[in-house]
Amino acid sequence: MSAEGGTKAILAALAANLGIATAKFVAFGFTGSSSMLAEGIHSVADSGNQALLLVGRKRSERRRTRKHPFGYGRERYFYAFVVAVVLFTVGAVFSLYEGYHKIHEATAHPHAKMDSPAWAFGVLIIAIILETFSFRTAIKESNLVRGDKSWWQFIRRAKAPELPVVLLEDLGALVGLILALAGVTMAVVTGDLVWDGVGTVCIGVLLAAIAIILAIETKSLLIGEGADPEQEERIIAALESVEQVERVMHIRTQYVGPEEMLIAAKIAVRHDHTAADVARGIDAAEGRIRADFPEATLIYLEPALGDADVHTPPATKPEAPASS
Repeated sequence: MSAEGGTKAILAALAANLGIATAKFVAFGFTGSSSMLAEGIHSVADSGNQALLLVGRKRSERRRTRKHPFGYGRERYFYAFVVAVVLFTVGAVFSLYEGYHKIHEATAHPHAKMDSPAWAFGVLIIAIILETFSFRTAIKESNLVRGDKSWWQFIRRAKAPELPVVLLEDLGALVGLILALAGVTMAVVTGDLVWDGVGTVCIGVLLAAIAIILAIETKSLLIGEGADPEQEERIIAALESVEQVERVMHIRTQYVGPEEMLIAAKIAVRHDHTAADVARGIDAAEGRIRADFPEATLIYLEPALGDADVHTPPATKPEAPASS
């Protein structure tokens, strides 16, 4: 994912959410609608999330140090994980609480009416238009790097967190606005404000689901993900295409940042090659990998003459022997 594309999507979402949040709070002031308040808090949380993504991107660009020899690329994963936490604690929890409170209040005062509902309808329609623009920008930027992956595969397998985060946030915002519009509409049509609370609870459940998905995916990146299986096969093919390399004995890969991949491999070399031949082969292998994977900034190749199995899988904990 290009840095420019990710930043463009984040800025578009930030601008839309700031404007939408202001409009929602104004509408809440006129109507007292809990759906509008929940949506206003949701937009504030989203704005803060986009700011966090920008902070994470900026901090990840710092130069590597002795204490952090592989650089700060994972800062982007950390801040994306914080976004998931914020979305849950600020957006989902508040919406669920406010929805419960509204339902309880409407049940206790069944004849209460919503004030100035036209404000709520107007703001929600404008917000849907603005969120659609933001979502369209995120989709357009994602399509530049998504390739032939499905949307779910893109979200699951993307190594740069910003576009999947913005995509899910914008999708959640659009669906949340539709839920809020449905809740307000039902409250006005039926004259029962319980529907306003129900819409708010639905928004909370939606935000919680999105936050859980984001937390799971960004946690995986934060811990350290390797290259995809097809990428690993291409790396192995590039290594084994070099004359001096007989085969790859085993390989480990890990993304230390969205645009930085670590590759460590043990390669079997021919017995009759000199040290100079092996060194030239390693240089050629690194060049071929970097030609196909520009993000492979850290490559460590260990030559060996052993007869270990090709592509040895990671070691697993041995099973305990059966008791006699």
